[in-house]
Amino acid sequence: MSGAALGLEIVFVFFLALFLLHRYGDFKKQHRLVIVATLLAWYLCFLIVFILPLDVSTTIYNRCKLAVNSSPSESNGSYVTLAPSKQKCFKPWSYIPNGIMPIFWRVVYWTSQFLTWILLPFMQSYARSGGFSITGKIKTALIENAIYYGTYLLIFGAFLIYVAVNPNFNLQWNQLQTIGIAAANTWGLFLLVLLLGYGLVEIPRSHWNGAKRGYLLMKTYFKAAKLMTEKADAEENLEDIMEEVRKVNESIKYNHPLRKCVDTILKKCPTEYQERMGRNMDDYEDFDERQNSYPSEKSLVKLHKQVIYSVQRHRRTQVQWQILLEQAFYLEDVAKNETSASHQFVHTFQSQESENKIFQYFYTPTVEWYWECLLRPWFYRALAIVLATFSVIVVWSECTFFSTKPVLSLFAVFIQLAEKTYNYIYIEMACFLTIFFLSICVYSTVFRIRVFNYYYLASHHQTDAYSLLFSGMLFCRLTPPLCLNFLGLTHMDATISHKNTQPTAYTSIMGSMRVLSFIADGFYIYYPMLVVILCIATYFSLGTRCLNLLGFQQFMGDSEMTSDLIDEGKELIRREKRKRQRQEEGENRRREWKERYGNREDSTRSRAVHTDQKESSFSDTNTNRPLSKYTRSNGRTERDRIELLQDAEPLDFNADSINDDPLESESGRYQPGGRYLSMSRSRIFDDV
Repeated sequence: MSGAALGLEIVFVFFLALFLLHRYGDFKKQHRLVIVATLLAWYLCFLIVFILPLDVSTTIYNRCKLAVNSSPSESNGSYVTLAPSKQKCFKPWSYIPNGIMPIFWRVVYWTSQFLTWILLPFMQSYARSGGFSITGKIKTALIENAIYYGTYLLIFGAFLIYVAVNPNFNLQWNQLQTIGIAAANTWGLFLLVLLLGYGLVEIPRSHWNGAKRGYLLMKTYFKAAKLMTEKADAEENLEDIMEEVRKVNESIKYNHPLRKCVDTILKKCPTEYQERMGRNMDDYEDFDERQNSYPSEKSLVKLHKQVIYSVQRHRRTQVQWQILLEQAFYLEDVAKNETSASHQFVHTFQSQESENKIFQYFYTPTVEWYWECLLRPWFYRALAIVLATFSVIVVWSECTFFSTKPVLSLFAVFIQLAEKTYNYIYIEMACFLTIFFLSICVYSTVFRIRVFNYYYLASHHQTDAYSLLFSGMLFCRLTPPLCLNFLGLTHMDATISHKNTQPTAYTSIMGSMRVLSFIADGFYIYYPMLVVILCIATYFSLGTRCLNLLGFQQFMGDSEMTSDLIDEGKELIRREKRKRQRQEEGENRRREWKERYGNREDSTRSRAVHTDQKESSFSDTNTNRPLSKYTRSNGRTERDRIELLQDAEPLDFNADSINDDPLESESGRYQPGGRYLSMSRSRIFDDV
């Protein structure tokens, strides 16, 4: 089993990162380098979180061996027995051999730092660039990052000059490396505490509010009103950008040197706009025949960047609107089914996505009713209580982890109790649950925050390349200080415990923070206490109230603006619901009409053809022409009447537009409002 646990977790974490990236990114449309860079950043950060408990258990076993070697002992099988106390030092099932973890952590850490400080910022500028060539995009990215990189080089150069001039400092390369790591971890810890203080309160509260159906429905109405405003703004912005593209397309003709740039811009436009601009294009007009002011390449680069942004935003708002509608309809169905006496969950609209048959077999309407209407609220309340308990333990430990005598950090108490009995399974589970909860609080906040329209992680493959790369940067900067904070809470960090014991492999690559005593003994210990103030501010929604005062509408139950937006969203959902009901009713009527008369169409046509042939042969052999004429006219009248019945379709007087009837393009007879065009043009007067 040596190293097997490490290999299994490496594979599992890779598929976990791939699954999350597939949920937020779009593998088909986004550049492969963006997908690979983001996947690597997420994968390395998640890997650190999952592997660190194994490092803790291996370190405890190594400490046990050192204690055995420094005292009289005797070997007995796979463990070592202490002679005086007769204690047994078992090898953990997930033991990792010496020499593997230091190399592993060194590769993972420095790769993540290279990504977050050098590669990902450059790729962000490259992804947002509107250049038409690789060289142009690289040039734009270098110019945009010149200030970013120059600032860090200036600070580092000033520090080196200060160290070289001051005779009191005699720093070596290892110490300079430690100072760089300490600076990066300090920046990450500053942001970590802010995100952690929000997540410790918001995650339990969101699960508690998830048990309130009325709260969720009101919040969905509020989101609908805000999203409709954003959706209308995105559509208006797209129309303005497409108008500029149309003007450029008309001014720059086929033989212009910049025509290739215009064609590249057109490929990024939606299909309907491409077809519309293609019809208005005159390829026979030479650009030299008219003295027009043509746009420059720089303006086309700017326009290209605007087109990419506007199209992405428009697509995202359209998808989010459809998803929000489904959520609102489902919550309304839950509210209606709560009073159902049949205990059968009834949906107003059938799901548009095809569900798994195995899932449908077990998740029957009865099971769905009991889960949604009875069990789910209680489950969310119980989960919220458990998460709130974890949050209280974390806040207490953050404020007391520096105390070693007595040990006040609850996480350190749990680990030390398990260390006495060498219960490695318990140690790894306790470490994993602790760091996993801390990671959920921090990472979920990264997924929730939104910086206007520049950074926004939208699910269902609607996140742009810039936001994906920015999230990778945040993860790589937050994970190392998060792990150091976890080791401090459990007193596995020698800097906190003040014990001369073997450190973990992860701590060893960080170097001794004693080089900067004001950071090791000051900032790292007292700054995490700020999480108490942040938790109180989050509990009373101070940040939400400040944003609401600044004009950014937030969901607040005691706000008049919130009530107005809820009413507006409720009306929007009701309107969309009526529209979908009319569409389904029209489709059902057309389906019933086809099922009732569609099977008779072939038999009626064959019967009419057989009647024509029979009447024709009868007219040739019969000498009574008036009788033959009378018979043919009756047959023709009957056939015309049958064909008119065949052609008639159910009238949908509630249709919103011509496109609501899919049969219109085929028959060309039906018009909205119950009006027909010249009845049957190709059948009634065929024989006239």
